[in-house]
Amino acid sequence: MIATEISIETAIRIAYLLAAICFILALRGLSSPKSARSGNLIGAGGMLIAVGMTFSHGIHNLVYIIPAIIVGIVVGVPAARFVKMTAMPQMVAVFNGVGGGAAAVVSYSEFIHSSDVHSFAIYQIVEVLLGVIVGCVSFSGSVIAFAKLQELMTGRPVTYPFQQLINGIVALGILALAFAVIFSPHTSFLLVIGILALLFGIAFVLPIGGADVPVLISLLNSFTGLAVAASGFALNNTLLVVAGTLVGASGTLLTQMMSKAMGRSLPNILFSAFGSVTATSEGASAEARPVRSSTPEDLAVLLAYARKVVIVPGYGLAVAQAQHTIRELSDELKKRGVEVFFAIHPVAGRMPGHMNVLLAEANVPYDELKEMDEANPEFSTTDVALVVGANDVVNPAAHDSPGSPIYGMPILHVDDANAIIFLKRSMRPGFAGIENELLYNPKTTLLFGDAKDSLTKLVSAVKAQ
Repeated sequence: MIATEISIETAIRIAYLLAAICFILALRGLSSPKSARSGNLIGAGGMLIAVGMTFSHGIHNLVYIIPAIIVGIVVGVPAARFVKMTAMPQMVAVFNGVGGGAAAVVSYSEFIHSSDVHSFAIYQIVEVLLGVIVGCVSFSGSVIAFAKLQELMTGRPVTYPFQQLINGIVALGILALAFAVIFSPHTSFLLVIGILALLFGIAFVLPIGGADVPVLISLLNSFTGLAVAASGFALNNTLLVVAGTLVGASGTLLTQMMSKAMGRSLPNILFSAFGSVTATSEGASAEARPVRSSTPEDLAVLLAYARKVVIVPGYGLAVAQAQHTIRELSDELKKRGVEVFFAIHPVAGRMPGHMNVLLAEANVPYDELKEMDEANPEFSTTDVALVVGANDVVNPAAHDSPGSPIYGMPILHVDDANAIIFLKRSMRPGFAGIENELLYNPKTTLLFGDAKDSLTKLVSAVKAQ
């Protein structure tokens, strides 16, 4: 009997180890667009192993667990399959928030359902506190991020008088109550901590907006990972600790990479209310400084007889759902012997890798996607740079205007190309809310209209050449 129990326990540990290896391999696969799909499948396989072995370990309350799983499947599968690419960042924010909230609930439940919370060691109480605080901050912060992305509220930074003072008071309140829980464990204290952490998460995200949203999503993702790891400690579940740590570490590294791509430190992004000062003089600027525009037919000639064309996608491409049309244009140009590739900026779009995912959906070959460092040297030998929906990531103010809020941010050097075609719906500025001098460059020609409609006309005109 003892041997059987040992063998079952050993099998479960081996299965958990295998699941952990799958999670690590999944992260490695997700580091490249070429292997992202297989990485996802490996991660899903690891999770299936983990859940299966957990059920074999003898779980109680199946009458609640099974319906919850069914509800999750019914909600999650359609949400993932039918979400539009423009709404993908919102979905990531929602799923991330749900993960953080679940971790907080698990930690809180483990504490209040304990037969004797006074018997908890200090490290056990700290584990519970981390799970509740970080999970609640991730949940409420993700809710506000979703509201900003979904335009249920303004996407610009929200500031108010004594904001930092109020945030500091809330943070000190959480810290004081945390010490109180450590030395006098009471569930009421933990509940108040959770409420204050929810408020802090809201206050933390409100001043962040515009171009900082991709970094925010990465940071909240790392918060959720840390909350999951803390709940794993509280449950004494090694696999949860490993999975949460992997998510937290990868999210932290990605946040650092995104901050570097923007040429700013993480504290500056989080606490400077980036974009709160906007210089949007759309109408007056357009009248005072005329721009050069043209027709799809004329621009098609420029594209069709070029040697090298670099396409720069941005969020406007996702909004117009024009990824398939841009691939069609690329294919037509390649048929004519034109060298074509896509220049991808790390923070283009509204989440890390947004453009890579968008173009992968349209079956654009991975070897045609070049990251910023690889693409920038190519612009000096480029005949035509075609900018579709991008703005701040090609704005020369990043290296020409020391007073600009995006000064110092690495950008795609589109202005080095021999000719620039800029597809825009209007003269409105990008997330940063500042004017783009590239629009007034003598080498730039604008094509106004919906990106998908403009690209469709360009494809037809190129075919007619």
